[in-house]
Amino acid sequence: MCINPKPMTFVDTHAHLYDEAFKEEEDLAIERAVQAGVTRMILPDIDSLYREAMFSLSERHPDHLFPCLGLHPTSVGKDWEKDVADMERHLSHKIYAIGEIGMDCYWSREFIKEQEDALRTQLELADRLSLPVIIHSRESTGLIINVLKECRHLDIKGVFHAFSGSIETYRELQNLGDWYIGIGGVLTYKRASIAETVKDIPLDRILLETDSPYLPPVPYRGKRNESSYIPLIAATLSGLKGISIEETAAVTTENALKLFNI
Repeated sequence: MCINPKPMTFVDTHAHLYDEAFKEEEDLAIERAVQAGVTRMILPDIDSLYREAMFSLSERHPDHLFPCLGLHPTSVGKDWEKDVADMERHLSHKIYAIGEIGMDCYWSREFIKEQEDALRTQLELADRLSLPVIIHSRESTGLIINVLKECRHLDIKGVFHAFSGSIETYRELQNLGDWYIGIGGVLTYKRASIAETVKDIPLDRILLETDSPYLPPVPYRGKRNESSYIPLIAATLSGLKGISIEETAAVTTENALKLFNI
């Protein structure tokens, strides 16, 4: 008797499927993802301009989409406290993380102090709500680590989205909370430094993500990214670690289910 193996399932832990890049094609993109085995997708928040679209899409696909709340660091300005207050008005919705939050020194350093304050406030909110956080870090890891050190008294857990740091940075983070590492399409790029670093990061600390519509994996570079490409990232990760894609799917999916309680 032949018994069919249980199909692989994946979680995309970072997808902006409500972005205008998917306008009028959101449902098709979600359908393609589910057909590819990506049955759950975490939707990080950006700011009030995107929030209603995110919740509307999530309500259409409650079995597959899991929305979050957060003020993205590039949306932080002098009135960030008003923006966070607006964010908190939406806590009547079921949410699964505080994010995407963090710091970004790549686009501008004008509101660095405000970014630090906004990050600290949102970490405190996550602690109060017993929710994980999704951290955005671009040319700002040292600053974020300083904030995390200040917040040692909080019960912080979460994921460093699009991690590109060294193994030493990864190890430092483990001393500052319960942290996972988000790995996406950049892993498939030639000369990507994360390809070497990820070999030393335990699989039970890794989450898969797309950051769609951005940063698509090979062979889709230059095109719109989407959640259905997660298996390509999983295949590259499996090759680097010398394990089966089935093991990668099982462990990273379990990691996501545990962190986001989905």
